[in-house]
Amino acid sequence: MTRPDFARSDLGNLAQGDFRFLLEHFPAPGQTYEDIAANIQSMPSTLESLLSSDYAFREIVNRRGLLLDVSPFLLFNVLLRRSLGKIRSAPERKAVNYIANVLALFVRADRLYRVQPNDPETKAYIVDMLAEAAEAVGARQFCIYAHVGNFALFLTGVFPAWIEHRHRYKRRPVDRGYYAQQGQTNYHHAAVHRLAREYGLDDVFMRLALDFDSYARALNYMAATWFHGWRIEA
Repeated sequence: MTRPDFARSDLGNLAQGDFRFLLEHFPAPGQTYEDIAANIQSMPSTLESLLSSDYAFREIVNRRGLLLDVSPFLLFNVLLRRSLGKIRSAPERKAVNYIANVLALFVRADRLYRVQPNDPETKAYIVDMLAEAAEAVGARQFCIYAHVGNFALFLTGVFPAWIEHRHRYKRRPVDRGYYAQQGQTNYHHAAVHRLAREYGLDDVFMRLALDFDSYARALNYMAATWFHGWRIEA
């Protein structure tokens, strides 16, 4: 199976424009941006440090009203790191990179409602995703488990008020607790699937399952502080 678009926990989604943005104030004498970027790409710990730096955070926040010449992946990565606080371990960095990639995908609402990008039908309800998962096998089942986890984390993290509004005023039966429980459960199902080990995501999914609420709260803070204008159709 081709690696699914969500199945990334490294920094491979950084674009050349992202490297230029990170390095524009730190050029080494006598080197081009392209040379510096090539060197940085070969030193992952240095690149991780740049993403967590006060410089990168300040530049993004100071220019957030403008169209930044950076990818959504970089934008979410830097702001999520700031929202979580100090990132102390490699597994934590993998989880941040994974979530930033998912957020970058879900910028397009059409992707939010498809288990895989080329699915002919959208699914707006977790119950429909779980019904398919009960009948699916192999790679498709793995993708559904991961998508339910991603879907639940995205909504509880970025749109908690939307969930509350629908539950309270539109009489929808599911509240934030339902989404959190489904997110934890399905991340766990994904973590123990053989494909999670193949893609190096078993530890990421297990961390998201066990610490779902902490990551959701970090996303709450990020969304409320820097993306309060983000909307989703009710």
